[in-house]
Amino acid sequence: MERSLKIAVGIATSGRPAILRETLRELSRQSRLPDCVFVCPADRTDYDAAEAVSLPFPVFVAKGPRGLCHQRNAIIDLAHAFDVLVFFDDDFLAFPSYLAELEQCFTAQPEIVAATGHIIADGASGPGLNVAAGLGALASFEDATIERPVTDTYTAYGCNMAVRLAPVYENGLRFDEALPLYAWLEDVDLCRQLKPYGRIVKNARMVGVHLGHKGGRTSGVRYGYSQIANPLYLWRKGTFRFNLALDHMARNFLANSGKMLRPEPWVDRRGRAYGNALALLDLVRGRLHPTRILDLD
Repeated sequence: MERSLKIAVGIATSGRPAILRETLRELSRQSRLPDCVFVCPADRTDYDAAEAVSLPFPVFVAKGPRGLCHQRNAIIDLAHAFDVLVFFDDDFLAFPSYLAELEQCFTAQPEIVAATGHIIADGASGPGLNVAAGLGALASFEDATIERPVTDTYTAYGCNMAVRLAPVYENGLRFDEALPLYAWLEDVDLCRQLKPYGRIVKNARMVGVHLGHKGGRTSGVRYGYSQIANPLYLWRKGTFRFNLALDHMARNFLANSGKMLRPEPWVDRRGRAYGNALALLDLVRGRLHPTRILDLD
């Protein structure tokens, strides 16, 4: 069947080679296969190129400095031959119809510049899901035949984020590399850069599971610092509304400080609370900036 768009998948990965292997295998079950997959590992041990031999699509390795924004930008720099680039986290498992639904959506509505899907299970807010649980959630999902609407949204969820590449290249848009390492809120920033050029939507027919695997993440102290520094940085930049930035900071600060004495086993609440406090102190001192986490142990 002739394809109307050329679609690439981009995966930035760090410290999860076994999870990435399963993610790529699951991509091979797509009813509409990607035309190409770009993998950008933070370290050479994060991806074994020999695994690509058995996959039904070409895989190319992008090279970039460690950090989600750097790695995703390295993928953007290689994707000029494609119409749509879908960023999947290395622990995102897509339902077999995901890319087919994406292609139909972007073809039928050319005004769409970014889209995110419907997450039927997300381990990010809990202890995380293992691969078996993620695959089980996909297997038990019943793809309803009723129409599910495409709705406008403020931002795409970074674990599954499709962007139309024409406005990206024409306007020199990139992920902000001033958001280092895990790059908290990098998805919001890119979407708000794209907003002047079209619609940002959620398509409930693009279905997947986010395992929310805890390996390879930024330390609790650094993450806590980013929870304060990144929203304020993006507000000053003009890509994040102040009320949303304030809401993000307040909710995270209250959650971290309130759960310090009885933290969840999978969250370093004390580290995050300490990082929050360091950021607030830097705010008072006038030196708050996302890149300060590179100086933190």
